[in-house]
Amino acid sequence: MGRARCVSGRGRARLAARLGAGSRAGPDLGAGPRGVPRQRRRQRRRLRTGQLTSPSRSESEVQPAPAMEQPRKAVVVTGFGPFGEHTVNASWIAVQELEKLGLGDSVDLHVYEIPVEYQTVQRLIPALWEKHSPQLVVHVGVSGMATAVTLEKCGHNKGYKGLDNCRFCPGSQCCVEDGPESIDSIIDMDAVCKRVTTLGLDVSVTISQDAGRYLCDFTYYTSLYQSHGRSAFVHVPPLGKPYNADQLGRALRAIIEEMLDVLEQSEGKINCCQNTECHSGLPRPHPARDSERDVHPPGPDQEGQVHQLRI
Repeated sequence: MGRARCVSGRGRARLAARLGAGSRAGPDLGAGPRGVPRQRRRQRRRLRTGQLTSPSRSESEVQPAPAMEQPRKAVVVTGFGPFGEHTVNASWIAVQELEKLGLGDSVDLHVYEIPVEYQTVQRLIPALWEKHSPQLVVHVGVSGMATAVTLEKCGHNKGYKGLDNCRFCPGSQCCVEDGPESIDSIIDMDAVCKRVTTLGLDVSVTISQDAGRYLCDFTYYTSLYQSHGRSAFVHVPPLGKPYNADQLGRALRAIIEEMLDVLEQSEGKINCCQNTECHSGLPRPHPARDSERDVHPPGPDQEGQVHQLRI
C-alpha cells in the first residue's frame, strides 16, 4: 500500500482556489492560477477595452422624483343681475364669457351672479370667502357712463341713498358701522392698468377712485373689508358701447391674470384711506340693526335668485 499524503494548510488553500471553493460562481475548472474564473477574466479585459458596459441601475432608480404638484388657486368672479335700464347686465355677460375662457390650469374659477340687493350682498360676500377661501375675489359691474374698462382703486363706506331692486337702502346709508371711510385694494391698480395696456388688447383700460355709491361701491367696500383688501372691482361699459361680450371677456381674463401676478408681489399689504390702523385690527363687519334700516319685504324672486348663487 502506498503512503498517505499529508496535505498542508497552504496546499489545501491552493486546491480550494483551483476548484473555485468559496467563489460565488461555484467551481470553474477553467480558473487561472490565482483562482479567478476564466469568465471573470474575460469580462475584466472587455471592460478595459470598452467592449462591455458595467451594469447600470434600473430606470426607476435613476429617474428623478416627480415634482410636487402646486396647489391650485381659487378665484371668485361676480357679476350683477338686471336693474333699472340694464335689463341685460353687461357685467354678468362678461363674467360668463370669462368662464368660457378660464384662467388656466392652475386656477379654479368660480363665478356668481349677484342680485342688485344690499341685504343679499351683506350675506353673500362673507359666504363666498368662507366657502372658497379664494386667492382673489373680483367683482364686475356695469357703468352707463363708462366707455372703457375701469379698474376701481377703493370702496367707500358711506353715502348709499339709492334704492335697490327690493326698494331698500340701509337706514345708516353705510356698509359697515364704525368702518373706515374708504378702503384701498392691496392690488396696485396703476401697475395692472399699465401691464394690460402693453398687451395690445383692442379694449381701453383706465383707473378710477369712485365706484359710484350704489351696489357696485357697496359690494366692493364690503368685500374689501371682509378680505383685508384682497378684492378688486372692474366696471365695464354696456354691451356694444363700444365692446362686445367676447372683447369684455378677454379683457377680464387679461386683467385678472395680471392682478394675480401683482398680488403675489404685494402680499400682506393693506391701505385704509383716512385710517392708519392696520385692517386686521378693525372690527369684523356686521349688518346694521333692523331698527336702523328702511326694511322692505323681499321681492318675489329674491329666494330664487339666492338659490341660483349655490351658496
